[in-house]
Amino acid sequence: MDVLQLVTAGSVDDGKSTLIGRLLYETRSLKADQLEHIESKSKALGYDYLDFSLATDGLLTEREQGITIDISHIYCQLKNRRLVIADAPGHEEYTRNMVTGASNASLAILLIDARKGVLEQTKRHLYITQLMGISQLIFAVNKMDLIDYDEHVFAEIREALLSLIKDPSGLELSFVPLSALEGENIAEPSTQMPWYEGPSLLQLLEETNPQEKQSSKNAFEVQYVIRPKRHQLHDYRGFAGKVCSGSLSVGDPVWVLPSGTKTTIEKIERYETQVDTIQAPQNATLLLKDEVDSSRGGIIVLEDPSGEPSKNLKAKVCWMQKDALRSNTRYWIQLGVQKVQAKIGTINSRVDLESWDETSASALELNDIGEVDIRTAQPLFFEPYKTNPKLGAFILIDPQTNNTAGVGFIQ
Repeated sequence: MDVLQLVTAGSVDDGKSTLIGRLLYETRSLKADQLEHIESKSKALGYDYLDFSLATDGLLTEREQGITIDISHIYCQLKNRRLVIADAPGHEEYTRNMVTGASNASLAILLIDARKGVLEQTKRHLYITQLMGISQLIFAVNKMDLIDYDEHVFAEIREALLSLIKDPSGLELSFVPLSALEGENIAEPSTQMPWYEGPSLLQLLEETNPQEKQSSKNAFEVQYVIRPKRHQLHDYRGFAGKVCSGSLSVGDPVWVLPSGTKTTIEKIERYETQVDTIQAPQNATLLLKDEVDSSRGGIIVLEDPSGEPSKNLKAKVCWMQKDALRSNTRYWIQLGVQKVQAKIGTINSRVDLESWDETSASALELNDIGEVDIRTAQPLFFEPYKTNPKLGAFILIDPQTNNTAGVGFIQ
């Protein structure tokens, strides 16, 4: 069955948790005991409505404050597909969580409170979706019931959002007025808003076709070296792993990185069966013509003179720890299974997330996003993130604490 991965984002109190709870309710994805809990808890709190946010705010502090702090993944079943929803927090201090939640999403739902309109955090989240190459955006203007379903307010918010997007080419934009609390325009078109002629939110999610990014790179990540050391398989040496991009076939000339050794694919095995071709995201075992040195963290790529590995890269980095990112500091960089030492070069700029302007900076503080030059100790095989997320995203690891210090997107 088709799976659609999406992220929801918005400012504090825009109603993300309520919306997701409503989606679970309308698709009958809530279990009987979950629904009973929502009903009894809502009654105990004195509400005259069902508080669907109780279905998603999992941490005690979230339930106490009525906000989302952590990234939670919620599963929802539609008629013809399954949704995997990453619910991102709205607070500015949790911007890094938004980046994490959007990392695997092909679609984003950005919530706007109809009473408040476009806020700074709306701009921040919209910028992040563009940074991460999410081309399908649904702007859900929520709490329309609190403005008497006013068409003019919705139109003004729509125009304000369109003015933020400098280049709409290649984007698929939808604008939906709704009330998550009242269930208006969630499953069926709302009778309260006859002026809106578009589909409901669930209809959009059912009918949208996720856009696959086309990559020019063909790469296989080595995760394990198989050496049975049995008499009948005395010379067997297989490289088990996953095709992260493109496809590979028997007879293809390849590079084995980081050594740069050239060889040829002699056999491809999947579940003890020989096949001629494999493609992303399949797992397989490669047997190569020559004896080569590779292990976990290596990468096998189709030989291509235009795509040689490099030690230099330029990336947009979202900084995730309290100690600032500065020039000449050293970190581990991990891109897929490739992991090498790296030195931070010039910090070229920092993004003003209110205006989207690039400003000069000497450091990146917690939750900042900026452009950084990086040099690695060994060559990496990569591609721009917008072309190939699997070969274009990396994390920076603090060598002292082993914590994830930042996440980067190669430009």
